[in-house]
Amino acid sequence: MDVTDEYGQTRTISIPAERPLTVYVDKRELVTLMTLGGHPEWLVLGYLRNQRLVESLDEIESVTVDWEVGAAAVKTRTGIDRIEEKTASRVVTTGCGQGSMFGDLMQDVDRLRLPVHASLRQSQLQGIVNTIRLQESTYKSAGSVHGCALFRGDELLLFVEDVGRHNAVDTIAGWMWLHDSPQTPMRGDDKVFYTTGRLTSEMVIKSAQMGVPVVVSRSGMTQMGLDVAQRVGLCAIGRATNKRFLCFTHPQRLVMDAVQPLPELV
Repeated sequence: MDVTDEYGQTRTISIPAERPLTVYVDKRELVTLMTLGGHPEWLVLGYLRNQRLVESLDEIESVTVDWEVGAAAVKTRTGIDRIEEKTASRVVTTGCGQGSMFGDLMQDVDRLRLPVHASLRQSQLQGIVNTIRLQESTYKSAGSVHGCALFRGDELLLFVEDVGRHNAVDTIAGWMWLHDSPQTPMRGDDKVFYTTGRLTSEMVIKSAQMGVPVVVSRSGMTQMGLDVAQRVGLCAIGRATNKRFLCFTHPQRLVMDAVQPLPELV
């Protein structure tokens, strides 16, 4: 589209197109997600998983997405037990593109336990930040989106962008679920979750639910996000740019193998 810049000049730029996707579970309307729509099936599965409405992928018979009507129809094998009760309470969050989660998630935080010995090397953290810096993205060309990524050490496994960071993390959760099998289990303890957005309580909870013990953000962290990370044993690293970062919680998970010397005082 054509826009006018600070010099009064006309420029042609790209902007991301968000679309509503209404999720129906067994013909019952559940939620409408605003999304770029890159991986709608992963998004829907991850949403159901992270909202703890579905415990196992075996409970899902099918997910059908129809963009002509902007709907995703989920068919379960036996229905979702106590769905009315589970979805009765909503918490309005700071998120964009979704903006709410079902209220009983916070009540179950203390049930989440992450592997004690999982860690990340500082040199791997630097590799993660550099990989994201070099990643081709909608954000670089158009802005207005959040990016999330899943790493094994400093190896990039998946990069997802959406209008809201919650959609992006749900999409990653759905991808992990679909790639989990008895033959090749999708472990979380050797993974690192990266987000361009701030580390709020719901982002920390969703990371912990995926079994991922380390999260990295180029942004900061909220007080409730800090409290939840401390309770579940999650290492939260924020303000990660270039070689700089702040480790907010559980620094014992971070192996400092690339410590930079302090500048000398003149």
